[in-house]
Amino acid sequence: MATDNESSPLSGGGQTRREFITTCSALTAGMFVFPTFISSSSASPLTGLAGSILNQLPKTKIRVVGAHPDPTKPNWPNIDYDFAGDIRQFMNNLKSQCPHVDFSLVKVSEGSKEKAKEILSRDREVDGYLVYLSGCLWGDLTETIGASGKPTVLVDHLYAGSGEFLTSYSRLKREGHKVVGVSSSDFKDVVKGVECLDAVSKLRNSTMLVVGRDADQQVQAIYGTKAKTVPFSEINAAYENISDNEASNIAGGWIYNAAQIMEPTRKEINRSAKMYLTMKSLMERNNAQAITVNCLGGIYNNRMVSAYPCMGFMQLDNEGLVGACEADQRSTMTKMLMNYLVHQPGFISDPVIDTSKNQIIYAHCTGPSKMYGPKGPSNPYHIRSHAEDKKGASIRSLMPLNKTITTMQFDHHKKQVIFHQGRTVENVGVERACRTKLAAEVKGDMRKLMNYWDTWGWHRVTYYGDHKDQIYNIADLLGFEVIEEA
Repeated sequence: MATDNESSPLSGGGQTRREFITTCSALTAGMFVFPTFISSSSASPLTGLAGSILNQLPKTKIRVVGAHPDPTKPNWPNIDYDFAGDIRQFMNNLKSQCPHVDFSLVKVSEGSKEKAKEILSRDREVDGYLVYLSGCLWGDLTETIGASGKPTVLVDHLYAGSGEFLTSYSRLKREGHKVVGVSSSDFKDVVKGVECLDAVSKLRNSTMLVVGRDADQQVQAIYGTKAKTVPFSEINAAYENISDNEASNIAGGWIYNAAQIMEPTRKEINRSAKMYLTMKSLMERNNAQAITVNCLGGIYNNRMVSAYPCMGFMQLDNEGLVGACEADQRSTMTKMLMNYLVHQPGFISDPVIDTSKNQIIYAHCTGPSKMYGPKGPSNPYHIRSHAEDKKGASIRSLMPLNKTITTMQFDHHKKQVIFHQGRTVENVGVERACRTKLAAEVKGDMRKLMNYWDTWGWHRVTYYGDHKDQIYNIADLLGFEVIEEA
């Protein structure tokens, strides 16, 4: 089996990037110009467009409630404690570590329900609350804010606000309110809570385009995200309006960065680049942050222009947007949610299980080549045909090995999220099935992992890193149940 070594042979031969460029240059001299500024770690020429789409999202507004008792009276942590200084330092940390969020502070030394209602009454434009218990107030303020209906993070100042934190948080959770609790000496855990509030806010202001299938309006009911149907006729018309020269320039960048080019001709890669620009233009026109396409249904049934979007999905993901295949709206929303939460792209796959190796193999004909986000490192990739029909152009992404991954699926109909974890071990080179095949050793019970596919479907979405805590946190804010499938 091939590993992640980019020089590993694949059946059917192939060309290195240099050989392919030399061949193309000889056959099509003057047809295109390779963008000299592109390298394996650089962004797309259209990154600015991705930035403009994302920058149109309003900045999340979080009201910080700095709660503390009268410092002149005996209390935890001790009499005459400098609560004002502690809250000031807390705010400085928030603003320095979360500059993308708009924080406003109200300091409270009265724990009444009336005081909480006063705060809530003037905060109609606030996206969420962060209640920082610098000390214990022992009233109804914390629970009234937590039960307001707006997403709320409760933060304990250890050895100071712990009593009220524990009693208020447990009661709010038991009553089913959307709250996250942070009781940690590591400020990074506070940042994780803020990122959850930010993600929920961004979802409410985002749009997902669904090409060739009816958009699921339950998406908006649960996430607040607008789901918009785009007929095949619209994407076909948009494709015809894309400049061939611009598409050729994008294709040149993909070829320049590829470790190997196998089956596709330059013409097929150009068509994929034109489809990428088509999807990007639709997203810009609709101020959409995500697009999912009924690609197989459209191409196999001759309803969509025969230009495979696989490479375009890779490019969108690499830029910080969301591209998703098969009009899979659950996976698309999973990718959008996690994109806002951990700032990394997800890899949608049809998994295969190998019990003899305790492995799950995530397989698809597309996948990001910047699994740690737009500013992260790039991994090698091969340009190949789409596996099932051996047509068009797709991607074999050779993803990082010996890394922890978290694989999941959010379901807005079930109001559940399912996930498992593992460690990457191989980029599988078997010719059967999809081009990108990432194998991971499963953390947990392999037999349990085989129990959920009939009710959850085949797709899962994989992320690099240990995101278990954030899955539980965001599930709390969305009111989702968490299922650990392994």
